[in-house]
Amino acid sequence: MDLNSLALFVEIVDAGNLSEAARRLRMSRANVSHRLGQFERSLGQELLRRTTRRIEPTEIGLRLYEHGLAIRNELLAAQESVSSLGHSLQGRVRLSVPSGYGQLVMSDWLIAFKRQHPGIVLDVMFENRVEDLMREEVDIAVRVMSEPPQNLVARDMGPVHYVACASSAWVREHGLPAQLEDLKHAPLITSAVHGRQLRVSAYLGKERHEVLLEPTIISENFLFLRQSVLASLGVGIVPDYVFDRELREGEVVAALTEWRLSIFGTHMYMLYMPGRHRTKAITTFIDFMLEKARQAGRREQR
Repeated sequence: MDLNSLALFVEIVDAGNLSEAARRLRMSRANVSHRLGQFERSLGQELLRRTTRRIEPTEIGLRLYEHGLAIRNELLAAQESVSSLGHSLQGRVRLSVPSGYGQLVMSDWLIAFKRQHPGIVLDVMFENRVEDLMREEVDIAVRVMSEPPQNLVARDMGPVHYVACASSAWVREHGLPAQLEDLKHAPLITSAVHGRQLRVSAYLGKERHEVLLEPTIISENFLFLRQSVLASLGVGIVPDYVFDRELREGEVVAALTEWRLSIFGTHMYMLYMPGRHRTKAITTFIDFMLEKARQAGRREQR
């Protein structure tokens, strides 16, 4: 069996269609299609079912893909081991992190990692989408959600706690919401929502409640949300890490502390594609970040 053809087949399956495979391989679509046809004829088997938009492996094709993927990953790992002998860790990590958590929490971790591994290139995007991971635009995505997608590897980085909070100056003038329904009458500051209403899940013990709210300031930029709350423009519903220091020092005051609030999810997850080759740089980065998350979790429990 021709290993080059097997590697081409793996790339085609990963890409999902011939045009994308050609783009990744920097070949013409016709050349990719021709080489795939030659490979199928040499094996005497149909490996892919073709549709107008996508291709799917046949049962035999899926088995061959799994073997080919393992072989490709082992070859890449061997090549990396040889090239890194006598050198500091090299490579690139393409990372997508949430705008708020990335800027307010992970930035210090990323800087610490870069200082420890100066030879690794960090390519960091601050955004809130998962789709880029599927298109191979990033190696790792960090996201807040209740349940991670089943088609991705998900590493739990710990719970996310939302708080309803306001600046101490705002509280002195307006007071804090005492009941969950009181949030409907406060000027709310929170992250992006679909439509005009924000659906907040609230838990009191085992009881689950929902409240529909209409924020007056909405943004995916958590630094702007943070500034808006500190400027006494209303009540923020944000993750507690946004005001970690201010909540401890009393500059920002939390309301409804007996409730557990949730908007987009209850946990932070690190997500990456299964089966895709992870370089030594990527695996080192994953271990480093998970340890930082564990350390942060232990500090919160004290």
